[in-house]
Amino acid sequence: MNKDLLAIFEYLEREKGIKREIVIAAISEALRAAARKSVKGLGEKVTVEIQAKTGEIEVFTQKKIVEKVLNSVEEISLEEARVMEPDCQIGQWLELSITPKDFGRIAAGAARQVIMQKLKGAERDVIYEEYRHRAGEIISGTIKRLIRGRTLVVDLGKVEAILPERNYPKTERYNPGEKVQALLLEVRDTDMGGAEVILTRSHPEFVSQLFIQEVPELHDKTVVIEKIMRDPGYRTKIAVRSFDPKVDPVGTCVGVRGTRIKNVLRELNNEKIDVVPFSEDPMQLLQNLIVPAEIRKIKTYDDRIWIVVADEDYPIVIGKKGMNARLIGAMIGKEIDVQKITEYHKILTVQMAEYAESPDPVFDERLKIEGVSGLVGESLVGAGYETVRKFMQSTPAEIAVKVPGVNYYDLADKIVEQTRKRKR
Repeated sequence: MNKDLLAIFEYLEREKGIKREIVIAAISEALRAAARKSVKGLGEKVTVEIQAKTGEIEVFTQKKIVEKVLNSVEEISLEEARVMEPDCQIGQWLELSITPKDFGRIAAGAARQVIMQKLKGAERDVIYEEYRHRAGEIISGTIKRLIRGRTLVVDLGKVEAILPERNYPKTERYNPGEKVQALLLEVRDTDMGGAEVILTRSHPEFVSQLFIQEVPELHDKTVVIEKIMRDPGYRTKIAVRSFDPKVDPVGTCVGVRGTRIKNVLRELNNEKIDVVPFSEDPMQLLQNLIVPAEIRKIKTYDDRIWIVVADEDYPIVIGKKGMNARLIGAMIGKEIDVQKITEYHKILTVQMAEYAESPDPVFDERLKIEGVSGLVGESLVGAGYETVRKFMQSTPAEIAVKVPGVNYYDLADKIVEQTRKRKR
């Protein structure tokens, strides 16, 4: 038992970081309970002492010295007491060693479960002390094994951490023995009374911390990340701001010839990262987010924004399965509806044709389009488009020939908007 205890002490100190005094206190308490079960006639005043260097175990009990013994569990006669302590007196407490010969074997069996519970609590305290203040930090470890499908157990040295399947991109694959970096997400209690260190590689903050490692200006807050959204394994969008007018926030994060961002990309297995200038104006931020695409038309609603872009820009703005548009929407806090310019023009043309067939007499009034200069209006009237209906009955090609420099679709859009307002 002694050698086994010493081995336990050394293992827990070296591998788990649990101090020997904590282990001894836990085992002593467990053995105290075991002693009371294995040695008959023991009262509450039982103590167990374990020598830290040798692992020797001694069990003691205390009995009060009395003239006449009424309770043999807690009392001892003066005559019996003086055999062991000649100078003792009535009323004093006498400590007696009562270690059974086979206590090591008995205690080991009886106390095993209690010891494990105590040590789990001690290990949990070590985990909390070591890691609770490090939430939000990037830490490194080695993949130890896979459990429950693709959940990873990561060896951090003193403790093992958990990297759940949902906490890293589906595109990533790991094997035991591989090195891995992750963000320490939290330390939480387990159902078994221990503690778990939970890691993540999918959280946006993981990307933020990677940039902070690479960009000193982010570390000293000359440049800050104002917003970040991520679709793990696919794309991350970051809006950055500089508090020094001489410092370009985007260029600072990217680095000369992309040296800084390349290190981040390498760690993220070449996940796409868009770094853009932050703006308090959501519309300006939106334009920054879709560069190099250009917004041809935009309308805002309470919960969404509708934009029209060139046909060749549409796939870029939408992204794979609409992921890019969703990320852009998340950055500005509204859903994004994107439409090709050709589709928008077709819809406008159909709407104008429908209005042209409407019996509404307002369309036969003299042409007046809100937001259009008088000079453009006079040019249209001079070309024979005296009423709104006549303009509606025309085609883009006809307008281009008869009124050069006038954009049919811009005028058609204004007429549609004007008509909608009037019908409200």
